[in-house]
Amino acid sequence: MPHFEAGLFFSIFVLMSAAEYIQELLYRYNCVVIPEFGALLTHVKPAFIDSSTNTIYPPSKVLSFNSQLKTNDGLLISYMAEAEKTSYEEVQKKLAVKVEGWKAQLKQGQPLVLENIGSFKPTKEAKLIFQPARNTNYLTSSFGLSSIISKPVLREVLKQEVEELEEKVPFIITREERQKSQFRPLLKYAAIIFIALSAGFSGYLTYDQARFNSALSQQKAQEIISNSIQEATFFDTKPLELPVFRIEVEKNVRKHHHIIAGAFREKDNADRKIRQLRDKGYDAFYVGQNKFGLYQVAFESHDDPREALEALKRIRAAESRDAWLLSVK
Repeated sequence: MPHFEAGLFFSIFVLMSAAEYIQELLYRYNCVVIPEFGALLTHVKPAFIDSSTNTIYPPSKVLSFNSQLKTNDGLLISYMAEAEKTSYEEVQKKLAVKVEGWKAQLKQGQPLVLENIGSFKPTKEAKLIFQPARNTNYLTSSFGLSSIISKPVLREVLKQEVEELEEKVPFIITREERQKSQFRPLLKYAAIIFIALSAGFSGYLTYDQARFNSALSQQKAQEIISNSIQEATFFDTKPLELPVFRIEVEKNVRKHHHIIAGAFREKDNADRKIRQLRDKGYDAFYVGQNKFGLYQVAFESHDDPREALEALKRIRAAESRDAWLLSVK
């Protein structure tokens, strides 16, 4: 092959392979200078999740371009000369011709695309806008890792509501308590089952206790009346005057299932909430302070747990999704 044709072939080969050599250096170095053109810089970006697309991206190197770093540091040319088994000066000349071609292309307003590296677009102010390619990850520790599209996890509604409630309660949850919280869902299910089973039994005991108290009160009243009649008849000559007496019959009027509208640090805020709910037609009342010192306000209360759950669904749909059920003995 004549010397001229061999030189032309080598020139084309070097020009066609410049982008490939730059790519190989980007895997090893954080800065690759293209003499009289600019420098490609990399910095490590940690793994992240794109919540809009549910995509998990591995750690990567992000490319950027600095047109101010043009001074030849010898890295690119030395690497190309060693790979091509030719002289440093020869590669330097061929690369300079290639860079001049890039500049002319950009000066004409045409974008420059370096495969697997990125694209350069000129602006009216004679500046370059660099858009890095997203299909290549230059971080060697992430070799073989690709992005993963994950389906969103559908959590149980009860667990979401509990977590939202925990965020509103003004206290700090320690790491140890967080670790224990993994057992909370099981305890909640057990509590719901226990409430359902014990509601009927406790209701029967309440009814039976009320009957017993009523019968006891009636018996006590009857004894008092009989004694008074006997004393008036046999030991007093005055006309019969029965004593006036009052007997309070204890009734278990307290309801056990409260639909909580909110918990407030200030008592005035709790009273204001009660007035607002009563204006809307709810039988609102002040439940009391919880163990955190917050004043709890309820929409209404129920004896029957099933009625309480139905009312909770209705209030959540019509009034507030933050309403929750408090069951007490």
